[in-house]
Amino acid sequence: MSAPPALVIAGPGTNRDRDLVLALELAGADPTVVLATELAENPDLLDDARLLAIAGGFSYGDSLGAGRMLALDLNVGVGERLREYVASGRPVIGICNGFQVLTRTKLLPGALGHNSHGRFECRWVVLEPVRTSRCLWTKGVEHPIHCPIAHGEGRYVHPDPVSLAEAGQIALTYRSTNPNGSIADIAGVCNAQGNVLGLMPHPENFIVERQHPAYRRSGGADHIGLRLFQNGVAAAAEM
Repeated sequence: MSAPPALVIAGPGTNRDRDLVLALELAGADPTVVLATELAENPDLLDDARLLAIAGGFSYGDSLGAGRMLALDLNVGVGERLREYVASGRPVIGICNGFQVLTRTKLLPGALGHNSHGRFECRWVVLEPVRTSRCLWTKGVEHPIHCPIAHGEGRYVHPDPVSLAEAGQIALTYRSTNPNGSIADIAGVCNAQGNVLGLMPHPENFIVERQHPAYRRSGGADHIGLRLFQNGVAAAAEM
């Protein structure tokens, strides 16, 4: 079976696009990086992609709000095409800035605000997959996932987290200390269909065992972030 083609959307200031490429390659996909402006000029690039990933980092330096300008690029340039892509059921993931983009484009519920304590956070966290979630990216993931965070605007807010939980849209929660004040300890959410996942932590930065800070002591293979991408690629291969 050939590797499903994937698009990694980057923009000025994003810095995790190459990390995403490696994660998707290790999971079995054939990824290509495209700038949001290039995608707007050639939206037909979406037609062949079986998986879409929006990279994290600091798009446009986060100078006008995290993810705001990149979301505007995508909404104006390919907003309707993106909505059609999501409706087709193909897997989509947005990480950190990418999560902010997905909420700003209304492809995911809720919003991201400044960390409750007002400080930038850069540390490792432990994520708990929510077993009742309809998210295809976390399906069958039994162990907590370890990965780093790096954000100043990662506090997830939603007016009714109970309804999100009942709809199976909470995909991941913080099992470790909640680092940003997110409501109900939410670290990642999916859309009602389950094919779109947004999360603030960076699973693409724990895809090989030696990346774990405790690698020489205990490894951490059971908690590797690569499992999320393997699920996404497996779903893409069926499209």
